[in-house]
Amino acid sequence: MSGAGRLGQSIDRLVDAHTGEWAPLLRGWRDSAAGRQLIDRVEARRAAGATIYPADVFRALELTPLSRVRVLILGQDPYHGAGQADGLAFSVPPGQRLPPSLRNIFKELQRDLGLRPAPAGSLERWAAQGVLLLNTSLTVEDGQAAIHSKYGWQVLTDKIVSAVAEQARPVVFMLWGAHAQSKAGLLAGHAHRHLVLQCNHPSPLSATRGPIPFVGCGHFGRAQEFQRLAAPGLPVLDWTLGPSQQAALPGQTVI
Repeated sequence: MSGAGRLGQSIDRLVDAHTGEWAPLLRGWRDSAAGRQLIDRVEARRAAGATIYPADVFRALELTPLSRVRVLILGQDPYHGAGQADGLAFSVPPGQRLPPSLRNIFKELQRDLGLRPAPAGSLERWAAQGVLLLNTSLTVEDGQAAIHSKYGWQVLTDKIVSAVAEQARPVVFMLWGAHAQSKAGLLAGHAHRHLVLQCNHPSPLSATRGPIPFVGCGHFGRAQEFQRLAAPGLPVLDWTLGPSQQAALPGQTVI
C-alpha cells in the first residue's frame, strides 16, 4: 500500500502537461537553475526507489487558475501516508480516513460557522470556488514528514504566492503555521487590498496552543465577511463540502 498515490512520472513531464494559467510561471521556474536543481534532486530520489507523494504535484494549480483565486490557504507539506496526499493542501481523497489536521479544520468550521463535520475529506469543492490549497513544499516521501522542505520548493511557492498577491482582485491569505507564515513578507506591499490571516498550524501539536491557536481563529467567517465587503458582486464563499452539512449561516447567499 505504500505506493498508493505515489509520484509516477517526472516533474518535467508534469510541467509540460500543465496547460492552464499557471503554465508560464511553472515553465519559467522549471527552466531556472533553482528549478533544475530541485527537479534533479527529486528525480534522484525516485531513481533510488523512494516513494514520493503526491502523484499530481501541481493539482492545486490545475483546479484553481490564477485569475480565480479568492482565498489562498497555505500549509506545510503533503501528507506522508499512502493514499493520503491528493495535491491539495490538507485534503485527502474520498474514502480516506480524516487526518488529525483536517479533523481540526472541520472542528473550527463547526465552531466558527456552525457547519457540521463533512462526511469526507476531499476539499476539491473549495478549490473549484477559488480557494488555492497550497503547501510550501509540494512533495514528501513515504513516512517522512517535511523531508523535502529543504529541497528548494520555496522558490516556486514564493513565486505562486507573489503572483496571487499582485492580482487586483482582493484575496484572503490564510497562513497556517511557521512554514506558511514565512511567506508573510511577500504580501507586505499588497496588504492594502488583501486580508492576511495568521495562526498556528491545525496539527494537534499546535492547534490549541499559543500564540494564535488554530481552533478559535475564526478565519473562515472573517474570509466570508471580507469577501462580502470587498467583492459585493460575487457570491459568499461556501465552505460546505457535502449535503449533510448545514448550508450556510442564516441570511447568507452561497454558491
